[in-house]
Amino acid sequence: MRSESRPAFTQTCLQLFLDSPLCPVIDSTMKHFAASLLLLSGLAIAPVSGATFDTIIRGGRVVDGTGNPARFADVGIKGGRITGIGRITSDAKTVIDATGMIVAPGFVDVHTHADEIVEQPRAENFLRMGVTTLVVGNCGASELNIGKYFRDIKRTGVSPNIATLIGHNTVREKAMGGSFDRPPTAAELETMKQLVGRAMDDGAVGLSTGLIYLPGVFSQPDEIVELAKIVSPHDGIYASHMRHEDSQIYSALDEVFRVAREAHVRAEVSHIKLSGEKSWGKADDVLAYIAKARAEGLDITHDQYAYTASSTTMRQLIPDDAFDGGKKHFLELIADAAEKAKLATRMKEKVAARGRKDFAYAVIASYKHDTSLNGLNIVEASKKLRGSDTLDDQIETILEIEKNGSASGVFHGMNEEDLQKFMQHPNTMIACDSGLREFGKDVPHPRGYGNNARVLGRYVRELKTLRLEDAIRKMTSLPANTFQLRDRGLIREGGCGDIVVFDPEKISDPASYNDPHHYAVGIAHVLVNGVAVVVNGEHTGAKPGQGLKHESPKR
Repeated sequence: MRSESRPAFTQTCLQLFLDSPLCPVIDSTMKHFAASLLLLSGLAIAPVSGATFDTIIRGGRVVDGTGNPARFADVGIKGGRITGIGRITSDAKTVIDATGMIVAPGFVDVHTHADEIVEQPRAENFLRMGVTTLVVGNCGASELNIGKYFRDIKRTGVSPNIATLIGHNTVREKAMGGSFDRPPTAAELETMKQLVGRAMDDGAVGLSTGLIYLPGVFSQPDEIVELAKIVSPHDGIYASHMRHEDSQIYSALDEVFRVAREAHVRAEVSHIKLSGEKSWGKADDVLAYIAKARAEGLDITHDQYAYTASSTTMRQLIPDDAFDGGKKHFLELIADAAEKAKLATRMKEKVAARGRKDFAYAVIASYKHDTSLNGLNIVEASKKLRGSDTLDDQIETILEIEKNGSASGVFHGMNEEDLQKFMQHPNTMIACDSGLREFGKDVPHPRGYGNNARVLGRYVRELKTLRLEDAIRKMTSLPANTFQLRDRGLIREGGCGDIVVFDPEKISDPASYNDPHHYAVGIAHVLVNGVAVVVNGEHTGAKPGQGLKHESPKR
């Protein structure tokens, strides 16, 4: 063997030792010794000298976000940027010991509902699972004045970075008033286009739709195409919560493809899933259907959370047209015995069409009118409120909840096999579909506390559904590139100093459906723009986050 190849040979042998099945049972001192040897062997050929740093992360295994194999390296940060990767011998004001840890780019979550970041700027549930950049404005709901939103973020100061979409439902409601079950007039459509255009000029990353929500549920594809055409010259993205995520998913995908094709826009399927037992087992078919569109030249991606339950409002259990004209129309409808009976019949038909016998799959998460019902499913709530859990009583309970201000819910409807198949696809990004959490309040979906940790603990370490490097790519460079978040999602020199340091043997998600208020375990340190926001698992209170405006080619 030639002398110049020895470091690489030594690295390979030590890496195989650390990655072998025997490694977990070997004394930890021996493991750290081997890790140190690997660090020295690998970095001897890539020293970083003569540089000064604000922070050095030393001794960890770097997973850089590209999908390439992990390697041992130190990471140096100065002025909020990564300025050194290799064997760093100099000192710094702050040195983080990452021995035994993974050093990765800060996670980028492109499907959140953290729009109220100005009111809850710490975003602790996100930071403590390693998320450093959030995309808000999803599912058609956003702030209307994007310029003001970014100014408010800068004025207040926030812990994570924030990018935003402009919501279709938001602009439709503004333009069309309270009457939605119709196409917009020419003047109303022009107003909507102007609102989308202003948002893109102000830095929105694209347009989102929530086509099961008011008022977008009443829109036609032509309307969405026209709005997406405003996004296209900015090279923004179209992100869609589709009309169907069950056995009718193919028609919903066709609508996404049509928008992408006719508006010449990149498109993303939000929280890809197959909901309802009748649609289970078709993940391969759905992915093949999307692959055909990509082969046609359409740029289609998808995001996913790592749970078999979704979360939205209890209103989704009621036919949409009951709300055309607003809450007043709904109250008038249920006050009329004959109309209420018709509504109940349609609700029975809807639940039967999904292959269900009742509403036990729907769990009340947050009901301000009666918090004692939080955590109960509709069958249990009906029994408590009415002493009976017949299907008619369940429907009465749902209508009463809506009458009293509605509630958010957790809906159990997917299966594990489909979830893992979607997760393994190279175009699937990891995103939690969660908002900001108030610790201890209500019984929300656990994804808001544990999504990223669940992927790394359950699906990487335990089930080996994904390689570590692939999982990190799905949380970092893939979403950052898809949403064009410049200098995010990679550990590379010149990149932004968004870093997460975690223990691959300990990372886990103790949050559960019944007991959701637990932060992720195993996230040791999180830096945002070079500033420590999480140290030894605790939020520091720092607010170095930035509003990330889309860099439009029109500017």
